[in-house]
Amino acid sequence: MITILGIAGGFVLLLALLAVGVHVAVAIFSVATTGVLLYLNTSLLFNFGNNLWATLNDFLLTAIPLFILLGEILLRSGITERMYGALSVWLQRLPGGLLHTNIGASTVFSAMSGSSVATAATIGTVALPAFKQRGYNERIALGSLAAGATLGILIPPSINMIIYGAITNTSIGKLFIAGILPGLALAAAFMATIYICAILKPDIVGIKEAPTSWAEKLAALKDLLPPAFVFFIVMGSIYSGWATPTEAAALGVVASLVIAASRRKLSFSMLHECFCRWRARPRC
Repeated sequence: MITILGIAGGFVLLLALLAVGVHVAVAIFSVATTGVLLYLNTSLLFNFGNNLWATLNDFLLTAIPLFILLGEILLRSGITERMYGALSVWLQRLPGGLLHTNIGASTVFSAMSGSSVATAATIGTVALPAFKQRGYNERIALGSLAAGATLGILIPPSINMIIYGAITNTSIGKLFIAGILPGLALAAAFMATIYICAILKPDIVGIKEAPTSWAEKLAALKDLLPPAFVFFIVMGSIYSGWATPTEAAALGVVASLVIAASRRKLSFSMLHECFCRWRARPRC
């Protein structure tokens, strides 16, 4: 039986491994293995391979890399940047300016990629240069990006929900439906917080944007159509029963490729960057 002292020791060991730069998965696995060897039946380790394979050998989990690839294609083809610009036209006049755009863009991108990490990396790549040019408070700008990225675990298609559903045999479609209202409510709460902070401390907001006409706002809506189309393809195919979450993710990738090709952004070099994901890496 594991004692309180053993739990505390395992927690300290986990923190020590993370502090020296050990990967999170390796650190957790090391602590868990140590706990089994010290406090539980070591025969449990003999079934580790079978249990690991049974968990990973699930058709639903194929949706995870597909949704990540979907987000990468949208980023590399410039669709995300145009989406961010369109949202900024509509939201930049609110108290808080581009901070609201961060939340709105994170909400939309979360509805396409399903990943908090991908949302933070993608929206951050697009947004940070604009914030530096306009003199926004760096802490509040990064905070809005970090807060907006958390929407990826709630707003469907959430990768976390896919993993949970695969492990617990829960309907992915029902999980997605359950995440819509909490995700939108959380996004509204973030924007309300930014609104209040901007009124109380106007210095956190940089240079105010020039007012835009309704003609410019309506013209910017066309850049929101590609993300809306991808979301409709993915979620519509799931809710209508035409496709499983994995098949819907594949349809989303195909739709993003069609959009990228229509904008003449599709190329082998772009696809290579999408599959490698990080440009800084010399190899995949």
